[in-house]
Amino acid sequence: PIEGLLDKRGILDKGNKTIIDELPLDYSILYEIDYEYPTQSAYFTFMTKGCTRKCAFCAVPKIETTYKPKIETLDKYKAIKERFGDQQHLLLMDNNVLASPKFPEIIDEIKALGFVNGATYVEPNQLDIAIKNLEENYNDKAFIRRTFKLLDGFEKRIRNELEKEQFVKTVKEHQLNDPKKITKENILKAYPLIKEIYEKRRNKVPKKRYVDFNQGTDARYVTDELMQKMSEIPINPLRIAFDYLAMKKQYVSAIHLAAKHGIARMSNYLLYNFVDKPEDLYERMKINVDLSEELNITVYSFPMKYIPLYGEEAKNREYVGKNWNKKFIRSIRAIINVTKGIVTSERSFFEKAFGGNLKEYFEILYMPESYIVYRKLFEKDLEYTSIWVKQFRALDEDELEEAKEIIKKDDFKNFETQSNNPKVLELLKHYQVINKNEISKIYKEEPEKRLKILKEKYDKLIKEDMFVNLTLTYDFDGSMDEQ
Repeated sequence: PIEGLLDKRGILDKGNKTIIDELPLDYSILYEIDYEYPTQSAYFTFMTKGCTRKCAFCAVPKIETTYKPKIETLDKYKAIKERFGDQQHLLLMDNNVLASPKFPEIIDEIKALGFVNGATYVEPNQLDIAIKNLEENYNDKAFIRRTFKLLDGFEKRIRNELEKEQFVKTVKEHQLNDPKKITKENILKAYPLIKEIYEKRRNKVPKKRYVDFNQGTDARYVTDELMQKMSEIPINPLRIAFDYLAMKKQYVSAIHLAAKHGIARMSNYLLYNFVDKPEDLYERMKINVDLSEELNITVYSFPMKYIPLYGEEAKNREYVGKNWNKKFIRSIRAIINVTKGIVTSERSFFEKAFGGNLKEYFEILYMPESYIVYRKLFEKDLEYTSIWVKQFRALDEDELEEAKEIIKKDDFKNFETQSNNPKVLELLKHYQVINKNEISKIYKEEPEKRLKILKEKYDKLIKEDMFVNLTLTYDFDGSMDEQ
């Protein structure tokens, strides 16, 4: 990594006069690929650079070594609007915007850009924008693909039969409906014939605009005055970092101030797997649930796993903090993968996912991973979760400690060799994880038949001899969706 800001000429290439930090983003690269970026219509930029803190878990002070309290944004905003059209949202990548003594000026500038409370946005004519860029020879590959996507299926929006017939005929005759045959030349020829129809029938419904300080804000800098200023823009969601339990007082105060000034939706970052303990994560998530109920607002938790910045441990995502273990890390990941990374503030859902208290929370962390991911299947349809809970709670103190140490290692391929205790071995049978592809088919084709087959298979696994070879596959490393 290059340390320091890219705010001077020649940092990357000697003699080059370009100042990297002043360049507007090139949105056209998003049109060159099949993947659709989740937040496409937004101004991505910075109002500040760097951070005033020196947190041991963070790369920012090591890469952006200088804190700049105000970055000029207006020229980049104008350049993006001119080239790619107006954008709906404002997504700011500042690492610690509240540390800036110029924060009131930043808010005023955001408002000047059109992001005020109640502001709405009407999408500009995207076909006109694509044509303009093709005429100016700006990334032909991207805007040819962009044009195809804009026209593909557009006839469904056209109710007038004569207009629809003209549109479909023009698109077909100029081969604009075939991604392999569409050309810039034919696009420019066809455009005058469909221009008015496209403008007439395109989506012009006003949409709300939002501002998102995407990297989160620092609760330790929050004051009543700053939060009042923040409330002058359509901030949604507000993100406040809750990196460790010791900052509870400042964090809770910041949430109260946000609620006081009418900011009612938050999605807050919770660091875990650093020097914290597993129970610290639960307590922080529960604080967000409690605050949501107390203040009648929504405070989502967004747990984020720590990974080292340097050394061999930085080369993969397998690092386990000193107070954590492999099984707990996988259990947390299993839960939040099902919830798409966000922990809701709704109490019943939170308690179902993480437990109603610390005892239940730790039971879930020790629970077989398949039982966590496929709750409905193993709780209700197969009813094996209750068997596991009964066996887990039936262990005496020594047996429980032995079982926990085995489970923490998260390696159950040869579990029968890891203990001589029959009760522990009975419990460990549950950790032979069945292939997720087999589970995913249950509710798609002949569910009753497939469920019966799976139950017979699991009955053998859990209720009969542990040495029966069931050719089970431990493969929950990929994406996990709740069935």
